[in-house]
Amino acid sequence: MFINALLLAIKEIRRNLLRSFLTVLGIVIGVASVIAMVILGDGTTAHITQNISKLGSNMLTLTPGAERRGPASAGITTKPFNIDDIAVLQRETTYISAVAPSTAASLTAVYGNENHTTAVYGTNNDYFTIRDWTIDKGRTFTEQELSSGKAVCVIGHTVQEELFGQQNPINKNIRLEKFSCQVIGTLESKGAAGMRGMDQDDFIAVPIRMFQRRISGSRDISAILLSFKKDANIEEAKKEVTLITREIRRIRKGMDDDFHVHDMRDIIKTMTSTTKMLTYLLGSVAAISLLVGGIGIMNIMLVSVTERTREIGIRLAIGAMEREVLLQFLVESIVLSSLGGLIGIIIGLAIALGATNYFDIPFIINTTVIIVAFIFSMFVGIFFGYFPAKKAAKMNPIDALRHE
Repeated sequence: MFINALLLAIKEIRRNLLRSFLTVLGIVIGVASVIAMVILGDGTTAHITQNISKLGSNMLTLTPGAERRGPASAGITTKPFNIDDIAVLQRETTYISAVAPSTAASLTAVYGNENHTTAVYGTNNDYFTIRDWTIDKGRTFTEQELSSGKAVCVIGHTVQEELFGQQNPINKNIRLEKFSCQVIGTLESKGAAGMRGMDQDDFIAVPIRMFQRRISGSRDISAILLSFKKDANIEEAKKEVTLITREIRRIRKGMDDDFHVHDMRDIIKTMTSTTKMLTYLLGSVAAISLLVGGIGIMNIMLVSVTERTREIGIRLAIGAMEREVLLQFLVESIVLSSLGGLIGIIIGLAIALGATNYFDIPFIINTTVIIVAFIFSMFVGIFFGYFPAKKAAKMNPIDALRHE
C-alpha cells in the first residue's frame, strides 16, 4: 500500500514539476539557510579559537588593576608592576615555567630611507617562549644585554619586510626615534590573531631595562606574562600566582586584589560561547522559513485535493479505504518536503563551502544539524500535509463524483 502511494505521489509531482518546485522552494531556502549559517558559525568559532591560541600557549597575563565589576570601579588607579616583581615570581612559583615583563610604546623605526611605525615591547627572553615565537635568523638577548639594557632588538617579520625588504637585517642598526638599536634577531611569521586580525609580526622586542631607560623613563611594567608547566593544574597555578602577587603588593587578608590574572582559556571560552549563541540564533531565524514552506505545501495540497475531487470520488466508489486516500496525499506531502530538504542540504553545503573559502575560515560539517534539518523538513510535510489529506479521505464519494 505504501509503495503504491509513493508511486502515485511521484507521478503527481512529475506531472506538475514547476508547481512542485515552487511548492518546496520555502523548504529549500529554510534548510539551506540553516545549514549555511551553522557551518559558517562553527567555522568562525574555530577560526577565532585558532587566532586567540596563536597569542601564546599555556599563558596567563597578570595586569595591575582589579577586575571591573561595575561603574564604581571606574577611575580607580593602582600601582603598576616593576622589575623586582618579575624576580620574585621567577623565584617563588612552582607551577610557572616562564615569566616575562611586557610594556609597550608605539615608535617609528627608521632604516636608510625606509620608516615604519610599530609597537616596541620591553621584555626578556621568556617572552619568546611564552608567546611561542621561533627565531628565524640571529639570536635572542644575552644575559649581559638584559642586565645592562644594551640597545639591541629582535624584530618581527612585518618590520623586517617594511624596513629591509629582501636584505639580511642581522647586525644592522635601526633608529628608534632618537637612538640607535642593533638588530640581533628576526622572528618567523605567525600572521594575524585575535578578533580584529591583529598583525602579530608587527613589533620590535628590546631588553626591558633598555626600554625603561630610553623609552618609558620609569621602572613601571604594564603587564606580566606567565607560562605554566604542561603538567600543571591551571587553577592551582592561578591561585599560586594570585597569592604570591598579593604578598608582593602587600595586600592584607580581607582586602580585594588590585590586580587581575587573565587566563587565555577564559578569553577563548567567552568568544566561542558568543559566536555559538549568535550562530544558533541566526539558524533559528532561518528555520522560520521552513514553517513558511510548510504553509506553502499545505496550500498547494489543498488546491490539489480540490482539483482531484472526482479522482478521489472514483477511488472511494470502487472500494478504496479512507486510510488509503489519506496515505496517498500524506505521502505526496512528505515526498515534496523531503525533496526540498535534500535540495536544501546540497545548496546549503555549496553556499557554506564558497563562503568559508572566501572568508578563509575552516569548513566544518555539522552532521547533527544536517540530520535535524532534514528530519524537520519531513516533519513539516507530515504536519502541514495531514489536514489536506484528512480532507480528501473524509470526502463523500457521491458528492465527489458530482464535482465539476
